[in-house]
Amino acid sequence: MENITVNHSLDAKGLACPMPIVKTKKAITTLEAGQVLEVEATDKGSKADIKAWAEKSGHQYLGTIEEGDILKHYLRKASGEEAIEKKHPHTADNDQLAAKLEESIVVLDVRESAEYVFNHIPNAVSIPLGELDSRMDELNKEDEIYVVCRTGSRSDLAAQKLAENGFNNVINVIPGMSQWNGASESNTN
Repeated sequence: MENITVNHSLDAKGLACPMPIVKTKKAITTLEAGQVLEVEATDKGSKADIKAWAEKSGHQYLGTIEEGDILKHYLRKASGEEAIEKKHPHTADNDQLAAKLEESIVVLDVRESAEYVFNHIPNAVSIPLGELDSRMDELNKEDEIYVVCRTGSRSDLAAQKLAENGFNNVINVIPGMSQWNGASESNTN
């Protein structure tokens, strides 16, 4: 394989969501427009997360190379005109979601399947962020959809993606499962 020239390397190995994204956001601010950032991570979910974040923020996701357990993500920093990070405008906090659970809503959990199995909101639909494009047809565009992840970052990306694809009643739940005190269940029993 040909060597890839990078301007900066970031070590995010051993970090779980949302830390690879947090560190990537910080590292990319130190680069000049057009420069390439390499992010080394071990979190398998980081592939979908970093790609989605790059698309959302206007930076160019170049690709990911897997070397054993290490994922090497490559991003090109956009110019100031290209890089305007968007946020999904419709949000709810955990208490607001808990109050809606008895109503006819859909809770979409976009965490990785391993995260979902150990702890999730009862009746939540599990579609990891990296699978959302190919599984979007499993959702009804007319439903009121509350999107959750661990901290609100992946769910923000998912909510934007759904809205861009004609889902008009999508709410991002912040801070999500990291601070969820409502009803939950596990599929490990």
